[in-house]
Amino acid sequence: MKRLSPLTLAALAPLSWGTSYLVLGQLQPLGPVTVAMLRALLAGVLLLLVVRELPRGSWWWKSALLGLLNFGLFFSTLFLSASRLSGGVAATLGAVGPLLIIAFNLVALHRQPTRHTLGAALLGLVGVALLVLGPAARLDTWGVVAGLVSVVAASGGYLLSSAYGTPPGTSMLAVTAWQLTWGGVMLVPVALLTEGVPALPAGLQWPLLAYMVVITTALAYALWFRGIQQSSPVQVSLLTRLSPATAIVIDLLLGHTLSAVQWGGLALIALSFLPERPTRPTGVAVS
Repeated sequence: MKRLSPLTLAALAPLSWGTSYLVLGQLQPLGPVTVAMLRALLAGVLLLLVVRELPRGSWWWKSALLGLLNFGLFFSTLFLSASRLSGGVAATLGAVGPLLIIAFNLVALHRQPTRHTLGAALLGLVGVALLVLGPAARLDTWGVVAGLVSVVAASGGYLLSSAYGTPPGTSMLAVTAWQLTWGGVMLVPVALLTEGVPALPAGLQWPLLAYMVVITTALAYALWFRGIQQSSPVQVSLLTRLSPATAIVIDLLLGHTLSAVQWGGLALIALSFLPERPTRPTGVAVS
């Protein structure tokens, strides 16, 4: 059996993130920022215990910057957006991320996207919008601003992760551990100021929190950043539409029904994953 590609493995990350919506509801009364802080910090410490390596030289500030963008700023503004907007609007704003990365590559790096890549990003955006937007969707100025900031932060973090790579002789797992730890540390004062000292989880909340820390954070982001490093930020960012699709599939398994518009959204997301057709060689064959 051929080894799975880094891009295929990276797809496991948004698939796991789609299950987080179900888990988050079971972790109350822990606030969302507190959960985000615990996810990042505990996952970072866990990976640090595995890799047993700290940043060196310029990687102290590089990992801090990546941690700020990918976790500290991204998580805090994402949850602020989710608290002021309907989940559908927040998810649709997140689907803008691939288009931002494509635009940055075009303007700053003069990298022209293929029609297939641009079409996939647009189909994914429309598909997510049809899937999760509904009559209850509400717009709030500060919520929209926070949502866009979260998308910009994450997109910038992905681009910098690709540009920085890894220090010589250091694994991507170690770089992921540094980012998560920095992001978790930065979220500690935010969580304390906005939600106070958290109560201890109780009963089944412990295994659910462990699942969030180990599977949807430590493992998921290790695969995610490995995919960014070994493929491209554009290709990996296109996978983010798997997250709301997974959440909807879970709802279906729990007995919920979908409207015709939502089924259309799922169909567009599925179409956006169709591979690009290889171009036929031109010229006259010589026999």
